[in-house]
Amino acid sequence: MTARQASLGRGLAALIPKAASSTPVPAEIPIDRIERNPYQPRTVFEQDQLEQLRASIVAHGILQPVLVTETLEGYRLIAGERRVRAAQLAGLTRIPAVVRQAAGLEQLELALVENVQRADLNAVEEARAYRQLVDEFGLSHDEIARRVGRARSTIANTIRLLELAPATLEAIGEGRISEGHGRALLGLDPLRQAELLAVIERRGLSVRQVEELARRLRDAPGPARGGRAAAMDVERERVEEDLRTSLGTKVRLARSSKGGRIIIEWYGEDELSRLYERLTGGNS
Repeated sequence: MTARQASLGRGLAALIPKAASSTPVPAEIPIDRIERNPYQPRTVFEQDQLEQLRASIVAHGILQPVLVTETLEGYRLIAGERRVRAAQLAGLTRIPAVVRQAAGLEQLELALVENVQRADLNAVEEARAYRQLVDEFGLSHDEIARRVGRARSTIANTIRLLELAPATLEAIGEGRISEGHGRALLGLDPLRQAELLAVIERRGLSVRQVEELARRLRDAPGPARGGRAAAMDVERERVEEDLRTSLGTKVRLARSSKGGRIIIEWYGEDELSRLYERLTGGNS
């Protein structure tokens, strides 16, 4: 029986030569031969998340290989640093990896795209990575947008965050304030950013409140009022609005040197009765 005749019994697939796969096959490589990616945009690795990943690796193994490029000394990590760190915590000495040749620009691009897709980067890390693509590799905002699948305006607005004071960037990176809070503070000098940052964290102001507060500081004629004074105005308006909503009528706060007054307006005896019931709980 010829080889062709024998193949007939195994079905049509046996007659068709299999094309070589172009998909790289993962290989087990020593973790201690992997060096960190100098273009890694992610700088914050939460310990509790690493511990959760470590536990998953112990139970199920590493389901997705990391991406590396080969060097004279071993390998350089392109994407998957969190998996490498968790594997080390789990006591592994080898890790599945796909080896790919990549120059500096591609190493940064691949690491950035992976982190963006996973939403693993905070806004400051993302902004610094975009800035690196501009400064070191000469990419335009349009080119970055195409490479990472974002709108050009998103790239430009994210990079603008780097104009903020270092303390404000640190607060965004640590998650103490949001990216939206940071955008609201753009254009203020570092001292006023610090003042408003303290107010945001202490009072839990919304982005809209911070935008209004910052606008007042920018628009103030002559010497601008301090952040605390402006914050008190925003807080007063918030309290007034809450009281208006609760009582269903116009309410104003009038401050004085020793305190102030709550002025509740009413229109007609029926409304006065309703307010009386609301304020006293119906007790005569």
